[in-house]
Amino acid sequence: MTKPSADALSRFSINQMTVKQLSLPELVEACVRLGVRGVGLWREPVAEYGLEATAKLVRAAGLDVSTLCRGGFLTALDPAGRAAALADNRAAIDEAATLGTDTLVLVSGGLPAGSKDLAGARERITDALASLGPYAAEQGVRLAIEPLHPMFAADRCVVSTLDQALSLAERFPAAQVGVVVDTYHVWWDDMAAAAVARAGVGGRIHSFQLADWVTPLPAGLLNGRGQLGEGSVDLRGWCAVVEATGYSGPIEVELFNEELWAGDGVGLLTDTLRRFTALAI
Repeated sequence: MTKPSADALSRFSINQMTVKQLSLPELVEACVRLGVRGVGLWREPVAEYGLEATAKLVRAAGLDVSTLCRGGFLTALDPAGRAAALADNRAAIDEAATLGTDTLVLVSGGLPAGSKDLAGARERITDALASLGPYAAEQGVRLAIEPLHPMFAADRCVVSTLDQALSLAERFPAAQVGVVVDTYHVWWDDMAAAAVARAGVGGRIHSFQLADWVTPLPAGLLNGRGQLGEGSVDLRGWCAVVEATGYSGPIEVELFNEELWAGDGVGLLTDTLRRFTALAI
């Protein structure tokens, strides 16, 4: 492997889900050995290993936690469901603060069972953000709304475009609420580049993630993110669009792929770093 440039290493962050087959200690050890400085963590494996233990592990290794995933799922209709979602998101904010990241990724939630009211679901997200945004700011954490591809609108995320995400975020201070630019979810949208510029001007790009779109899509759709350079997304072009806003933060690679998870995790991390470096970040 060609040694990555110092700038590439300073920007690269490996999302924990990309190398799901690695335990937290294995992931941290591999990052240290390869010179990777950033990791994006997920709440479930962090809880399994232990929140305080995870925080101690990454700090001791000198790693920066670029994001914590995920909060959100804020579209419930019933008061009990909405109260539970707010409580869970406050817990996620606390976890992010403990881990030392300033960014909690939000997957907003799909339509409640039996509902067809997209507009109403999005307004309930706004109501929740009005409560969660100030609380997050008190903990030094920003909320980052991630739009997901429209195929996930019914069951996972009623926010499908960067424009929709910004329309929610812009009701609140940028220090409280911004957006995630994830190439897998927005590459198809011819309005997305303009939305990236708009987000950049407002200081609302809180996370930038890379993944490729490969076909045929797998059954279930969710675990079809392709390795960098293997699909249809102009990743170099998207990096240029985001960089043009002045964004200089971490760039996470977040892949969900059963075939990749079936292989060697350290080898996958090594290959992902090589491909990232080839993008000439």
